[in-house]
Amino acid sequence: MDFRLTDDQRALRQGVRALLEGRFGRAELRAAVDRADGEATAGGPVLDRGLWRELGSAGFFALRLPEAEGGVGLGLPEAVLAFEEAGRVLLPGPLVATHLAAGAVPGAAAGEVVVTRADGGAAEGARGHGDRGDGGLVEWLDEADVVLGDATGAVPLASADPLTPLHRLPPGSGHGPTGAASRGAGPPDRLVASLLTAAEQLGSAAGSCESAVQHARTREQFGRPVGAFQAVQHLCAGMFARVETARAAVYAAAVTADPLDVAAARLLADEAAVRGARDCLQVHGGMGFTWESDVHLHLKRAWVRTQRPGGVTQSEEELADDLPARTP
Repeated sequence: MDFRLTDDQRALRQGVRALLEGRFGRAELRAAVDRADGEATAGGPVLDRGLWRELGSAGFFALRLPEAEGGVGLGLPEAVLAFEEAGRVLLPGPLVATHLAAGAVPGAAAGEVVVTRADGGAAEGARGHGDRGDGGLVEWLDEADVVLGDATGAVPLASADPLTPLHRLPPGSGHGPTGAASRGAGPPDRLVASLLTAAEQLGSAAGSCESAVQHARTREQFGRPVGAFQAVQHLCAGMFARVETARAAVYAAAVTADPLDVAAARLLADEAAVRGARDCLQVHGGMGFTWESDVHLHLKRAWVRTQRPGGVTQSEEELADDLPARTP
Protein backbone atom coordinates (compact mmCIF):
# COMPACT_ATOMS: atom_id res chain seq x y z
CA MET A 1 0.00 0.00 0.00
CA ASP A 2 1.50 3.32 -1.12
CA PHE A 3 0.84 6.22 1.27
CA ARG A 4 2.78 8.80 -0.74
CA LEU A 5 0.81 11.72 -2.15
CA THR A 6 0.14 11.69 -5.87
CA ASP A 7 0.84 14.71 -8.07
CA ASP A 8 -2.90 15.45 -8.17
CA GLN A 9 -3.12 15.33 -4.39
CA ARG A 10 -0.18 17.70 -4.02
CA ALA A 11 -1.82 20.05 -6.51
CA LEU A 12 -5.07 19.88 -4.55
CA ARG A 13 -3.29 20.68 -1.30
CA GLN A 14 -1.49 23.65 -2.88
CA GLY A 15 -4.71 24.89 -4.43
CA VAL A 16 -6.60 24.77 -1.13
CA ARG A 17 -3.70 26.45 0.66
CA ALA A 18 -3.57 29.24 -1.91
CA LEU A 19 -7.34 29.76 -1.68
CA LEU A 20 -7.35 29.93 2.12
CA GLU A 21 -4.26 32.12 2.38
CA GLY A 22 -5.78 34.54 -0.11
CA ARG A 23 -9.25 34.55 1.44
CA PHE A 24 -8.56 33.90 5.13
CA GLY A 25 -5.01 34.98 5.90
CA ARG A 26 -3.77 36.36 9.19
CA ALA A 27 -5.39 39.76 8.66
CA GLU A 28 -8.79 38.14 8.09
CA LEU A 29 -8.27 35.83 11.08
CA ARG A 30 -7.52 38.72 13.42
CA ALA A 31 -10.43 40.72 12.03
CA ALA A 32 -12.75 37.78 12.69
CA VAL A 33 -11.42 37.49 16.25
CA ASP A 34 -11.94 41.21 16.82
CA ARG A 35 -15.51 40.98 15.49
CA ALA A 36 -16.21 38.00 17.71
CA ASP A 37 -14.82 39.84 20.71
CA GLY A 38 -17.05 42.83 19.99
CA GLU A 39 -20.12 40.72 19.34
CA ALA A 40 -19.78 38.45 22.37
CA THR A 41 -22.64 40.20 24.13
CA ALA A 42 -24.81 39.86 21.02
CA GLY A 43 -24.72 36.08 20.84
CA GLY A 44 -21.29 35.22 19.47
CA PRO A 45 -19.43 35.57 16.18
CA VAL A 46 -21.27 35.84 12.89
CA LEU A 47 -20.22 33.33 10.27
CA ASP A 48 -18.86 34.80 7.04
CA ARG A 49 -21.47 33.56 4.57
CA GLY A 50 -19.55 34.95 1.62
CA LEU A 51 -16.51 32.87 2.52
CA TRP A 52 -18.77 29.87 3.09
CA ARG A 53 -20.19 30.17 -0.42
CA GLU A 54 -16.68 30.55 -1.86
CA LEU A 55 -15.69 27.31 -0.17
CA GLY A 56 -18.74 25.68 -1.71
CA SER A 57 -17.90 27.03 -5.17
CA ALA A 58 -14.36 25.65 -4.80
CA GLY A 59 -15.77 22.20 -4.04
CA PHE A 60 -14.57 22.09 -0.44
CA PHE A 61 -17.80 20.60 0.89
CA ALA A 62 -18.47 18.41 -2.16
CA LEU A 63 -15.01 16.81 -2.41
CA ARG A 64 -16.32 13.29 -1.70
CA LEU A 65 -19.66 13.73 -3.45
CA PRO A 66 -19.86 11.72 -6.72
CA GLU A 67 -19.54 13.72 -9.91
CA ALA A 68 -22.93 12.39 -11.02
CA GLU A 69 -24.44 14.22 -8.06
CA GLY A 70 -22.60 17.46 -8.76
CA GLY A 71 -19.58 16.79 -6.56
CA VAL A 72 -15.86 16.58 -7.18
CA GLY A 73 -15.77 12.79 -6.97
CA LEU A 74 -12.64 12.44 -4.84
CA GLY A 75 -12.06 10.36 -1.73
CA LEU A 76 -11.31 10.54 1.95
CA PRO A 77 -7.54 11.10 1.48
CA GLU A 78 -8.23 14.25 -0.55
CA ALA A 79 -10.74 15.49 2.03
CA VAL A 80 -8.12 15.02 4.74
CA LEU A 81 -5.65 17.18 2.80
CA ALA A 82 -8.23 19.95 2.44
CA PHE A 83 -9.19 19.88 6.11
CA GLU A 84 -5.54 19.90 7.13
CA GLU A 85 -5.14 23.20 5.31
CA ALA A 86 -8.31 24.53 6.95
CA GLY A 87 -6.85 23.67 10.34
CA ARG A 88 -3.59 25.39 9.49
CA VAL A 89 -5.31 28.78 9.05
CA LEU A 90 -7.88 28.21 11.84
CA LEU A 91 -10.78 28.47 9.40
CA PRO A 92 -13.95 28.90 11.50
CA GLY A 93 -17.36 27.31 11.07
CA PRO A 94 -18.98 23.86 11.20
CA LEU A 95 -16.83 22.59 8.33
CA VAL A 96 -17.04 18.89 9.15
CA ALA A 97 -20.82 18.84 9.60
CA THR A 98 -21.46 20.73 6.36
CA HIS A 99 -19.03 18.51 4.46
CA LEU A 100 -20.79 15.40 5.74
CA ALA A 101 -24.17 16.82 4.78
CA ALA A 102 -23.19 17.50 1.14
CA GLY A 103 -25.62 15.71 -1.13
CA ALA A 104 -28.00 14.87 1.74
CA VAL A 105 -28.97 18.41 2.76
CA PRO A 106 -29.89 20.66 -0.20
CA GLY A 107 -27.50 23.58 -0.52
CA ALA A 108 -24.81 22.18 1.77
CA ALA A 109 -22.46 21.18 -1.05
CA ALA A 110 -22.64 24.64 -2.62
CA GLY A 111 -22.08 26.43 0.68
CA GLU A 112 -25.53 28.00 0.52
CA VAL A 113 -26.60 26.21 3.70
CA VAL A 114 -24.70 25.94 6.98
CA VAL A 115 -25.13 22.61 8.76
CA THR A 116 -24.20 21.62 12.29
CA ARG A 117 -24.62 18.34 14.17
CA ALA A 118 -25.89 17.58 17.66
CA ASP A 119 -23.57 14.64 18.27
CA GLY A 120 -23.44 15.02 22.01
CA GLY A 121 -19.65 14.86 22.23
CA ALA A 122 -19.51 11.06 22.08
CA ALA A 123 -20.62 8.26 19.85
CA GLU A 124 -23.47 6.07 20.98
CA GLY A 125 -22.28 3.28 23.20
CA ALA A 126 -19.01 4.91 24.27
CA ARG A 127 -18.31 3.93 27.86
CA GLY A 128 -18.10 6.56 30.53
CA HIS A 129 -19.72 9.44 28.65
CA GLY A 130 -23.21 8.93 29.97
CA ASP A 131 -22.27 9.39 33.62
CA ARG A 132 -20.71 12.85 33.51
CA GLY A 133 -23.96 14.58 34.46
CA ASP A 134 -24.01 16.80 31.39
CA GLY A 135 -24.70 16.62 27.68
CA GLY A 136 -22.38 17.11 24.77
CA LEU A 137 -21.50 20.23 22.82
CA VAL A 138 -22.92 21.70 19.63
CA GLU A 139 -20.84 24.15 17.60
CA TRP A 140 -22.33 27.12 15.74
CA LEU A 141 -25.91 26.26 16.68
CA ASP A 142 -27.27 29.80 16.31
CA GLU A 143 -25.66 30.24 12.89
CA ALA A 144 -26.76 26.91 11.42
CA ASP A 145 -29.55 26.70 8.87
CA VAL A 146 -29.92 22.95 9.47
CA VAL A 147 -29.24 21.00 12.66
CA LEU A 148 -28.79 17.26 12.31
CA GLY A 149 -29.78 15.54 15.53
CA ASP A 150 -31.80 16.76 18.48
CA ALA A 151 -30.56 20.03 19.97
CA THR A 152 -33.70 20.67 22.01
CA GLY A 153 -32.89 22.35 25.29
CA ALA A 154 -29.32 23.29 24.35
CA VAL A 155 -28.02 26.26 26.33
CA PRO A 156 -25.23 28.72 25.38
CA LEU A 157 -21.83 27.96 26.85
CA ALA A 158 -18.80 30.23 27.16
CA SER A 159 -16.25 28.97 24.65
CA ALA A 160 -12.50 29.09 25.10
CA ASP A 161 -12.18 29.70 21.36
CA PRO A 162 -13.52 33.11 20.29
CA LEU A 163 -14.32 31.70 16.84
CA THR A 164 -16.25 28.59 17.94
CA PRO A 165 -19.53 29.44 19.70
CA LEU A 166 -20.82 26.52 21.76
CA HIS A 167 -24.07 25.21 23.21
CA ARG A 168 -24.36 22.41 25.74
CA LEU A 169 -27.00 19.75 25.29
CA PRO A 170 -29.12 18.54 28.22
CA PRO A 171 -27.94 15.40 30.07
CA GLY A 172 -28.73 12.20 28.23
CA SER A 173 -29.34 13.89 24.87
CA GLY A 174 -27.24 14.48 21.81
CA HIS A 175 -27.08 11.20 19.94
CA GLY A 176 -26.08 12.14 16.42
CA PRO A 177 -28.15 11.71 13.27
CA THR A 178 -28.63 8.12 12.22
CA GLY A 179 -29.69 8.57 8.62
CA ALA A 180 -30.23 12.17 7.66
CA ALA A 181 -26.69 12.67 6.43
CA SER A 182 -25.62 9.12 5.83
CA ARG A 183 -24.39 8.38 2.33
CA GLY A 184 -23.92 5.09 0.57
CA ALA A 185 -21.72 2.26 1.75
CA GLY A 186 -18.67 4.35 2.62
CA PRO A 187 -17.23 4.84 6.10
CA PRO A 188 -19.80 5.89 8.75
CA ASP A 189 -20.21 9.61 9.29
CA ARG A 190 -18.96 9.21 12.86
CA LEU A 191 -15.68 7.78 11.60
CA VAL A 192 -15.24 10.39 8.89
CA ALA A 193 -16.03 13.22 11.29
CA SER A 194 -13.37 12.05 13.75
CA LEU A 195 -10.76 11.69 11.00
CA LEU A 196 -11.50 15.12 9.51
CA THR A 197 -11.20 16.59 13.00
CA ALA A 198 -7.82 14.85 13.27
CA ALA A 199 -6.85 16.44 9.95
CA GLU A 200 -7.78 19.89 11.28
CA GLN A 201 -5.75 19.22 14.43
CA LEU A 202 -2.81 18.13 12.27
CA GLY A 203 -2.95 21.36 10.28
CA SER A 204 -3.09 23.43 13.45
CA ALA A 205 -0.16 21.50 14.94
CA ALA A 206 1.87 22.08 11.78
CA GLY A 207 1.04 25.78 11.88
CA SER A 208 2.14 26.03 15.50
CA CYS A 209 5.39 24.22 14.71
CA GLU A 210 6.15 26.52 11.78
CA SER A 211 5.39 29.58 13.90
CA ALA A 212 7.69 28.40 16.67
CA VAL A 213 10.56 27.64 14.29
CA GLN A 214 10.19 30.99 12.53
CA HIS A 215 10.21 32.84 15.85
CA ALA A 216 13.23 30.86 17.09
CA ARG A 217 15.14 31.84 13.94
CA THR A 218 14.38 35.56 14.08
CA ARG A 219 14.01 36.43 17.76
CA GLU A 220 17.36 37.31 19.34
CA GLN A 221 18.46 37.25 22.97
CA PHE A 222 21.98 37.72 24.32
CA GLY A 223 23.19 38.52 20.83
CA ARG A 224 21.99 35.38 19.05
CA PRO A 225 18.72 33.78 17.88
CA VAL A 226 16.80 32.01 20.66
CA GLY A 227 16.85 28.92 18.45
CA ALA A 228 20.53 28.58 19.24
CA PHE A 229 19.65 27.58 22.80
CA GLN A 230 19.30 23.86 23.38
CA ALA A 231 16.09 24.12 25.42
CA VAL A 232 14.33 25.88 22.54
CA GLN A 233 15.74 23.40 20.03
CA HIS A 234 14.32 20.51 22.06
CA LEU A 235 10.88 22.11 22.12
CA CYS A 236 10.90 22.62 18.34
CA ALA A 237 12.21 19.12 17.70
CA GLY A 238 9.49 17.60 19.87
CA MET A 239 6.81 19.58 18.05
CA PHE A 240 8.11 18.48 14.67
CA ALA A 241 8.28 14.82 15.74
CA ARG A 242 4.68 14.88 16.97
CA VAL A 243 3.47 16.58 13.79
CA GLU A 244 5.12 14.08 11.48
CA THR A 245 3.99 11.09 13.56
CA ALA A 246 0.43 12.39 13.52
CA ARG A 247 0.62 13.11 9.79
CA ALA A 248 1.66 9.53 9.02
CA ALA A 249 -1.19 8.19 11.13
CA VAL A 250 -3.83 10.54 9.69
CA TYR A 251 -2.82 9.92 6.08
CA ALA A 252 -2.76 6.15 6.64
CA ALA A 253 -6.18 6.19 8.30
CA ALA A 254 -7.55 8.15 5.34
CA VAL A 255 -6.46 5.30 3.05
CA THR A 256 -7.57 2.37 5.21
CA ALA A 257 -10.67 3.97 6.83
CA ASP A 258 -10.20 1.38 9.57
CA PRO A 259 -11.85 2.40 12.88
CA LEU A 260 -8.75 1.52 14.91
CA ASP A 261 -6.50 3.46 12.54
CA VAL A 262 -8.82 6.45 12.85
CA ALA A 263 -8.79 6.18 16.65
CA ALA A 264 -4.99 6.11 16.72
CA ALA A 265 -4.79 9.02 14.28
CA ARG A 266 -7.19 11.08 16.37
CA LEU A 267 -5.19 10.44 19.55
CA LEU A 268 -1.93 11.47 17.93
CA ALA A 269 -3.39 14.52 16.18
CA ASP A 270 -5.12 15.81 19.31
CA GLU A 271 -1.86 15.48 21.24
CA ALA A 272 0.16 17.15 18.48
CA ALA A 273 -2.23 20.10 18.33
CA VAL A 274 -2.57 20.74 22.06
CA ARG A 275 1.03 20.07 23.07
CA GLY A 276 2.32 21.80 19.95
CA ALA A 277 0.43 25.00 20.76
CA ARG A 278 1.65 24.88 24.36
CA ASP A 279 5.25 24.40 23.29
CA CYS A 280 4.89 27.13 20.67
CA LEU A 281 3.75 29.43 23.44
CA GLN A 282 6.87 28.56 25.44
CA VAL A 283 9.13 29.28 22.46
CA HIS A 284 7.52 32.69 22.07
CA GLY A 285 8.06 33.43 25.75
CA GLY A 286 6.13 36.31 27.30
CA MET A 287 5.06 37.47 23.83
CA GLY A 288 3.19 34.20 23.34
CA PHE A 289 0.80 35.01 26.20
CA THR A 290 -0.42 38.25 24.64
CA TRP A 291 -3.73 38.70 22.82
CA GLU A 292 -1.88 40.06 19.78
CA SER A 293 -0.09 36.73 19.27
CA ASP A 294 -1.89 33.97 17.36
CA VAL A 295 -0.50 31.19 19.56
CA HIS A 296 -3.41 31.24 21.98
CA LEU A 297 -5.88 30.89 19.11
CA HIS A 298 -4.32 27.58 18.04
CA LEU A 299 -4.35 26.33 21.63
CA LYS A 300 -7.97 27.31 22.25
CA ARG A 301 -9.19 25.81 18.97
CA ALA A 302 -7.29 22.60 19.70
CA TRP A 303 -8.91 22.39 23.13
CA VAL A 304 -12.39 22.78 21.63
CA ARG A 305 -11.76 20.17 18.92
CA THR A 306 -10.72 17.58 21.52
CA GLN A 307 -14.30 17.69 22.82
CA ARG A 308 -15.76 16.51 19.53
CA PRO A 309 -16.88 12.88 19.10
CA GLY A 310 -13.96 10.47 18.87
CA GLY A 311 -11.81 12.38 21.35
CA VAL A 312 -9.15 10.98 23.67
CA THR A 313 -11.29 8.89 26.01
CA GLN A 314 -13.37 7.33 23.27
CA SER A 315 -10.37 6.58 21.03
CA GLU A 316 -8.43 5.08 23.93
CA GLU A 317 -11.37 2.82 24.76
CA GLU A 318 -11.72 1.66 21.16
CA LEU A 319 -8.03 0.78 21.00
CA ALA A 320 -8.13 -0.88 24.44
CA ASP A 321 -11.15 -2.98 23.47
CA ASP A 322 -9.12 -4.42 20.59
CA LEU A 323 -6.17 -5.47 22.75
CA PRO A 324 -7.60 -8.84 23.94
CA ALA A 325 -8.07 -9.91 20.32
CA ARG A 326 -4.38 -9.20 19.66
CA THR A 327 -3.07 -10.88 22.82
CA PRO A 328 -1.69 -14.39 22.18
